[in-house]
Amino acid sequence: MTTTEKGSGPLSGLRILDIATIIAGPMAGSLMADFGAEVVKLELPGVGDGLRGFPPFKENKSLWWKVTNRGKRHGTLDLRKPDGAKLFLELVAQSDVLIENFRPGTLARWGLDIDTLWKANPKLVVLRVSGYGQDGPNATQPGFARIFEAMGGLTHITGDPDRAPVHTGYPLADSIGGIFGAFSICAALLKVKLSDKDEGEEIDLALTEAVLRTLESLAIEYDQLGDVRERVGNKNTYSAPSDVYMTADKRYVSLAGSTNRTFRYNATAIGQPELVDDERFATNAARVAHTAELDRIFGGWIASHSLEEVLAAFHKANGTIAPIYSIDQIFEDAQFKARNAIVPVEDEDFGEVRMQGLVPRFRNAPGEIRWAAKSLGADNDYIYNRLLNLTEQEIEKYREQEIL
Repeated sequence: MTTTEKGSGPLSGLRILDIATIIAGPMAGSLMADFGAEVVKLELPGVGDGLRGFPPFKENKSLWWKVTNRGKRHGTLDLRKPDGAKLFLELVAQSDVLIENFRPGTLARWGLDIDTLWKANPKLVVLRVSGYGQDGPNATQPGFARIFEAMGGLTHITGDPDRAPVHTGYPLADSIGGIFGAFSICAALLKVKLSDKDEGEEIDLALTEAVLRTLESLAIEYDQLGDVRERVGNKNTYSAPSDVYMTADKRYVSLAGSTNRTFRYNATAIGQPELVDDERFATNAARVAHTAELDRIFGGWIASHSLEEVLAAFHKANGTIAPIYSIDQIFEDAQFKARNAIVPVEDEDFGEVRMQGLVPRFRNAPGEIRWAAKSLGADNDYIYNRLLNLTEQEIEKYREQEIL
């Protein structure tokens, strides 16, 4: 592995170059940074990553930006210029991973094709994030999370059956891509480490395919049964009772549970343990067939009790129900507090900001969030002086040429 300024965590000692923009690729990099990798994020001078322009804002600073690019070193570089490409290849030579999400063929047009990258560093792992993959009829088409969710099958099954399909209101496809990206980098690095060949890896991550992969049973269901999954609202196609219900004090809860044991616990919670002896509810398949009746029974009981009463009864019976939280309620929840799921992080603009902690947790090498994402080019001196040993005069010359 490359010699780096070591962070804390199992990926300490890795160096990653992140030239990706917006969410999926940068999120993959931030996940790696969380667990110790030194991630050097390079942006176009004077322009920067488009995510810097995403709301919400505080004092004209994007708060979203501070999370998605946390823990990274922030530099600027114009790869399109020959001298910029030269500096870039010098950084590639001392890195383990490159993350990019340009349209397929873009880096090659700038003289940075895969063979050139591997000539600079034969063991380099390159993660290419795109909407549709590096080949196929849609390869060069632009895309955003909603496009990937729509074409990947997620949107079609989301929402009520008598209404238009619904997007979640958050770009889940990008987050899904970030997780797949971090996983694939780790898998590739393991292969490179264990191989006796001087050989890197090129990863082709299509975000539309990543969304489809998360939908597990949809493809085999259609292939083997000819069934096309449709929208069922808040109900569940594989267990019952399973829905969203309103309490007497106008709060929402979500009920789940597919096993006979959890049904027994849930029936006990609403004071009707005898339901387990009813042949209509004896098995999960039988319960699914009688969803409407179970909704009437459970929904009626929940509607006549306050949220506090509902949660207390289900907790006592070991039932499987949860309040539907907004973010302010997450901040106040005892379980999240006990787990430090929201943590304070050092920030150059606001001193300290709070955001999600590390997921998952490691016992022996837990990782850390070193800082929230920084301003454009904040670490240029570190990158070009300490990593590439450029003098202050050389750095200033590149700045004047708008390469940095």
